[in-house]
Amino acid sequence: MGEASFRVVLRLRIKPGMEREFERVWLEVGDSVTTHPANLGQWLARDGEEKGIYHIMSDWLDEPRFREFETSERHLEHREKLHPYRSGGSMITMHIVAHVRGATGSVPAEAATHEAWEAAR
Repeated sequence: MGEASFRVVLRLRIKPGMEREFERVWLEVGDSVTTHPANLGQWLARDGEEKGIYHIMSDWLDEPRFREFETSERHLEHREKLHPYRSGGSMITMHIVAHVRGATGSVPAEAATHEAWEAAR
């Protein structure tokens, strides 16, 4: 996967009792986002603090191609399927300026502990 230059983060408030159904429908319609040629991936996360709050993150090659997707008929159909579950939400967008990869996967197993990391100062 190439480096994203544009990220979109949605914060959604889901109607009480509809969270599991929302998750199911989101997974069903997810390919309407990830099959777009400018999409680099998307994630659905349940908030760890606020009940009924979800965050959807998606990475894009650039802002113009995201905006093309955002106004597409296919995306509007996708949003209509999720709309009955929402009671509110917001969207923020950002341009990625740097990315520093984490150590997971590149550290030898014997050094992959917090204690070993702390000692490596």
